[in-house]
Amino acid sequence: MPRHDPVTHAYWGTEWSDEAIEKAIEANGRPAERLDRDALLDRAAAAMAEGKVMGWFQGREEWGPRALGNRSILCNPAFPDMKAILNARIKNREAFRPFAPAVRIEDLPEVFEGTHEVPFMIVVYLVRPEWRERLPAITHADGTGRVQTVRREDNPLYYDLIGRFKEKTGVPVVLNTSFNENEPIVHTPEQAIACFERTKMDCLGIGSFWLKKQDSER
Repeated sequence: MPRHDPVTHAYWGTEWSDEAIEKAIEANGRPAERLDRDALLDRAAAAMAEGKVMGWFQGREEWGPRALGNRSILCNPAFPDMKAILNARIKNREAFRPFAPAVRIEDLPEVFEGTHEVPFMIVVYLVRPEWRERLPAITHADGTGRVQTVRREDNPLYYDLIGRFKEKTGVPVVLNTSFNENEPIVHTPEQAIACFERTKMDCLGIGSFWLKKQDSER
């Protein structure tokens, strides 16, 4: 029986064009900036570095129950009280439940006591002792984290975003949780924008577009 190539990622779902996203933005009415790839990465990494809560709706949707960087809410895991901020603004989860870390595959051994790729966020590794206090939002009570490793060939935009965040902060990990609020993960641009507007997210990177709220809205 022939062997099949292993499945290395879950990005097999629907992808929306910038034209479809732009129509959804126009229907919503909030002003948005259209950015090139590098500017979008820089804006998103800077927002996370500042402790902002960011929606991220990019590329093909994940196939399965996990948000793996294309239908995600992303944050700075080293920012003080980020877990409490996320729970108060959006997730309303029990305080003992941490959020998940995403890390580029080459940075995995620096932060976690693991060496194997874990692209589907279904395996826990010990967080190295020197990182546990620095990354409280993604560290379980037993010192572990439910890790997602990211390779450039599987998701180049997400990979580069994590790298850009590391350049700005020295932290090689981002906090990743699903883009939803007590509902299924968002599927359409309209659903993503509605969730962004309804919750206390600070900003949204959706396709080539960047939306943000004023301080008075949060």
